[in-house]
Parts: sequence; structure tokens; C-alpha cells
Amino acid sequence: METFVLVLDLVGTFVFALSGAMLGVRRRLDLFGVLVLAFAAATAGGMTRDVLIGATPVAALSDWRYPAITLAAGVITFVWAPMIERLQQPVRMFDAMGLALFAVAGTQKALDFGVPPPMAAGLGMLTGIGGGIARDVLLAQVPLVLRAELYAVAALAGAAVVAAGHWLHWPPMPCAIAGALLCFGLRMMALRFGWHLPIALQSGGDGEPPDAMR
Repeated sequence: METFVLVLDLVGTFVFALSGAMLGVRRRLDLFGVLVLAFAAATAGGMTRDVLIGATPVAALSDWRYPAITLAAGVITFVWAPMIERLQQPVRMFDAMGLALFAVAGTQKALDFGVPPPMAAGLGMLTGIGGGIARDVLLAQVPLVLRAELYAVAALAGAAVVAAGHWLHWPPMPCAIAGALLCFGLRMMALRFGWHLPIALQSGGDGEPPDAMR
């Protein structure tokens, strides 16, 4: 199971690094900026989780594969940005896939370190959305995960499946697969149909959402 979680983590790292690097290219950052954004998007959530569960030194800084994967994804995106830009739908699918992989891998790793299932699910969600928050903060914008269609909710749903399976003593691998499929499916359905959570009305009571949420 440890190898399975590692594979999920590494694949999710590449996918999120690709997504972060693409956003850096769109904002016309230089090569260094694109690589920094790729690394932040791919590792911030996992590093936060590792610090909170006491898994130090954190994997993203102690295992050469993590920086190597983010570097490769950043360079690939920087060099072939026009081609990747044309693949909008696959890029969105990769982002949803990364969210699912990180959510279930983060939950399972927290469970392996003895974290209770409810808290492990929260840490799994944090693993999935933490990189996106760090990426958007670096770009001085409201994090996408706080305003997009069921981003954090999808991550929490997938993480909850893994945590519930652990509590019920079900086999971990099928639970991880089920959680990843649920998270990925919710995120893709939200993108397809525009699903989102309710948005608070403005203080004026005119029924229109705030400008930042449009």
C-alpha cells in the first residue's frame, strides 16, 4: 500500500505541476517564475500535510523525485506552451485527476501515521487544495479552490471515502480507487454543468453575486 500511495503522490505532483506551470505561462512569467509556480502548485498541499502529521523531513524536500518531476513539468510546459494551451479540456481533466490523486493519497498517508479518520479526511482535502491556494496567492488572486465549481468539496468527498473505508476496516486500495473516482467525477461534472455551492448575496440585498464571483 505504501508503494501505491507513493505512485499516486508522484503522478498527482506531475499533474498539478503542469497545471501550475501553465498558469504561469498565461501570466507571462519568465522560466524561473513558471518553475516556482509549478513547484508551489505541486507540493504546497503535501508539505503542509506532512508538517501537520509529523512526517518530517517532508517528502517534497527530502525525496529528489518530487523536485525532479516539478522541474520536468515546468520545462515541458514552458517549451511547448502553445501546444498545451490548445489542449484545454485535457488540461482540466489532468487538474481534476491531480486533485483526486492528492486527496486520496493525502488521506491514506495521514491514516498511516495514526491520524483519526475525520481529521485524516480533512488533511486529504488540504493535500488536494493546498497547492492551488499557494499558487493563486503567489499570483495575488482569490484562490480558485474557494470560488470554483465544487473543487474543495470534491476533494473532501474523495477523502471521506478513504477515511470511511479505514474506519469500517475495508481494503484500502479499493477505497482509494473509489474515492479518487468520486472526486474526479464530481469535479468533472461540476465543470461540465457549472455546479457550485450557494454564493452569499451582496450587502445591498439586490440578489446579485459579488463581482469577484462572477
